[in-house]
Amino acid sequence: MQPKYKRVLLKISGEALAGRKGFGLDEETLDAIAETVAECNNMGAEIAVVVGGGNFWRGRSGKNMDRTRADHMGMLATVINALALCDAFEAKDIPTRVQTAIEMRQIAEPYIRGRALSHLQRGRVVIFGCGTGNPFFSTDTTAALRAAEIDAEIILLAKKVDAVYDSDPNVNPDARRFDELTYKEVLNRSLGVMDSTATSLCMDNDVPIRVFGLDDPQNIKRAILGEEIGTLVHS
Repeated sequence: MQPKYKRVLLKISGEALAGRKGFGLDEETLDAIAETVAECNNMGAEIAVVVGGGNFWRGRSGKNMDRTRADHMGMLATVINALALCDAFEAKDIPTRVQTAIEMRQIAEPYIRGRALSHLQRGRVVIFGCGTGNPFFSTDTTAALRAAEIDAEIILLAKKVDAVYDSDPNVNPDARRFDELTYKEVLNRSLGVMDSTATSLCMDNDVPIRVFGLDDPQNIKRAILGEEIGTLVHS
């Protein structure tokens, strides 16, 4: 099978890595994601990953906590997830590199665009940790930024829900599901696919977004092959 997309940016939320546990890391989930990424890597797809940290830390723990410090704690949470994914990938014989936006040379490479591109061209998966390295920016924005930087053809946004809806389908059984949206529709309707900064960045750089559920990790492969799963956000 030939992938439709040669180079992709896969965004995985921290919550997805927790599986049914709701917190921390679920080994079965990590293994299933790694199995699918291995298949895609063997097909010749170049895969970069941005991972969130919500399974360990989300925002401030109290109204008096400094926002910048809280965001730095969240960045460290993404590194835990990046290292866990790296370990799961390497167990499947996937050559993998972790790069962080904040230097921590003893455990990961610093993010260098040229080095990341070299890794991808050599068939290595690159996992980006620490977000953008700056507070007040989400890992969604990191995904949009890194996708533009490495010339990814699409962002694969793996979430807990299987598509974009006009309201929470877990609360509203009549929520409307979208198969396709424009960036402006997402922004004007405040649909929450990604935060507004990330969506605007994708719109400015014409990077399409495929939103799908990670309940079945094989959806990653289906998206790379070009199957019309979930919701496509584009121009």
